[in-house]
Amino acid sequence: MADLRVFEADLADPGQAEVVVRLLDAYARDEMGGGRPLSAYAKANLVPELGKRPGACVILADLGTETVGLMICLEGFSTFACRPLLNIHDVVVLGSFRGRGIAKRMLAQAEAVARRRGCCKLTLEVLDGNAPAIGLYRAFGFEGYALDPAKGEARFWQKLLD
Repeated sequence: MADLRVFEADLADPGQAEVVVRLLDAYARDEMGGGRPLSAYAKANLVPELGKRPGACVILADLGTETVGLMICLEGFSTFACRPLLNIHDVVVLGSFRGRGIAKRMLAQAEAVARRRGCCKLTLEVLDGNAPAIGLYRAFGFEGYALDPAKGEARFWQKLLD
């Protein structure tokens, strides 16, 4: 896709900041994002809060004059490797632009960022029912995580605090 441009966002740029909120809201409204819009609080505070996190990395994908993809990554730390890791927290490609290799290019950009930061790995979570995303992630080299295959794969769990 010759006219696709994938780059790290500048959250201080008001236009890029607006696009980050708009695309994340589109993802939140999608069935794979929960089917509900972002709260007014999240819309107003997302960019400033991301800006406070020195390990945050926001990647945008422009196709011509339209921004059609967003990836938000947050740096974590692997205690076993004693090195940073980069968690791909949100992956968004607007519905009518899916299947064109945009997410793959954003993954490549995230990997480049992780390598530049000396990260030991990339991590992400994906819903069992999101077959297209699972296929993409497997093709890109992601796999389930297990310290000992006999003990099974790790699971992503949560406990809501609010």
